[in-house]
Amino acid sequence: MSTESTRPEWLQEAEQHLIRYCENFSDVLITKASGAYLYTDDGRQILDFTSGQMCAIFGHSHPRIVEALQRGTQSSIHLLSAMLSPSVIELSRRLAELLPPELSRAMFLSTGGESNEMAIRMAKLATGGFEVIGFTGSWHGMTAGAQSHTYSLTRRSYGPVMPGSYAIPAPNSYRCPVKHCSGQCDNTCLDVGMDLVDRQSVGAYAAVIVEPVLSAAGIIELTPEYLKALKAHCDARGLLLIFDEAQTGVGRLGDNFGFEQSGVVPDFLTLSKTLGGGLPLSAVVTSDTLEQDCYDKGFISVTSHVSDPLPAEVGVTVLSILVEEKMQERAQKMGDHLKRGLEELQERYECIGDVRGRGLLLGMEIVKDRASKTPDPELGSKIAEQCLKNGLSMNIVRIKGYGGVFRIAPPLTITQAELDQGIRILDQSIREVLSI
Repeated sequence: MSTESTRPEWLQEAEQHLIRYCENFSDVLITKASGAYLYTDDGRQILDFTSGQMCAIFGHSHPRIVEALQRGTQSSIHLLSAMLSPSVIELSRRLAELLPPELSRAMFLSTGGESNEMAIRMAKLATGGFEVIGFTGSWHGMTAGAQSHTYSLTRRSYGPVMPGSYAIPAPNSYRCPVKHCSGQCDNTCLDVGMDLVDRQSVGAYAAVIVEPVLSAAGIIELTPEYLKALKAHCDARGLLLIFDEAQTGVGRLGDNFGFEQSGVVPDFLTLSKTLGGGLPLSAVVTSDTLEQDCYDKGFISVTSHVSDPLPAEVGVTVLSILVEEKMQERAQKMGDHLKRGLEELQERYECIGDVRGRGLLLGMEIVKDRASKTPDPELGSKIAEQCLKNGLSMNIVRIKGYGGVFRIAPPLTITQAELDQGIRILDQSIREVLSI
């Protein structure tokens, strides 16, 4: 962050009128974004390794998305919530065609917090319970219900959360939460976590909510074996399973959706971020059976922008790009190339303790040394700041216990040359920070 004397005038003005919702604002002013690049007011070009807020899945201002916006503004932007548009109906059909038959009913909202809120709300209504299980380090949104099951730095000082909120350990094989395994999770932490929850439960289970790759927790991938074991625990207790695919859906992991490799079909699937391609659009998807059950029980949850036609028009285009341009295959190919580049840096620098993830959602953990694995978030922050100065936008997790993990999620449209450019800038920045 700039000192008071060097802080640009626009930043000082912004801080006079804007609520500071993320500690401090970046001191670069972005006037344009296109493809994999951001452009500043002083003419600099910055390579974006985060897809904005992990949302611009096919790059900034993708031409087909811009065209969809233009089409949408010429038909209808917003309607009464009970009224439907052709774009909403088409999006529901196109989404169902990409998903297993068990996931056939969708509701379209604006943000990930909203879609998770609706999934939790429906799970409570369907089961009659209220107890919901999340994972340590998870992030599911800022609304009251979603926040209650978000176990990160956002919990402190905001008062009581929803009753029946429980957490189990994230299966981080690099830092086993129960000090049991090293390098490969054997699901002991899952069994221990569920046993602890059972001892606290009042017998009113509703749901488990989980990301196939826990992002804010430091890019912790849940293996197919883990997800199958989790599903068995859910079935044994009457828990409904919610997969939050805000960041993992729409091709980013090398599959259309993150749960596909596991063979486990959730009771609810929530999508956001990537579904809108940079526009505010989210969805909760469930089965005919659960939808009917909730309908029969009087489910109601009307928001101002449910089923808005404009973002739905964009969502249809996003799914078209995913399928027609085989973006999931591109994510796998480009992700393999990027991971090899990061692993080469790991061989070169002792401070890179681990490289993990799949597709174009990768984590790079910064440590003091590989023997102790002590997190070094201060060094990670310095590297991130130096990267930005050198023309690369990076994202680092600062959550206590998970600090110092870069979340690397460039657009799926990124080229190999652009990935190589990012690796070179990262290499240069690490050298400069370490003064070697």
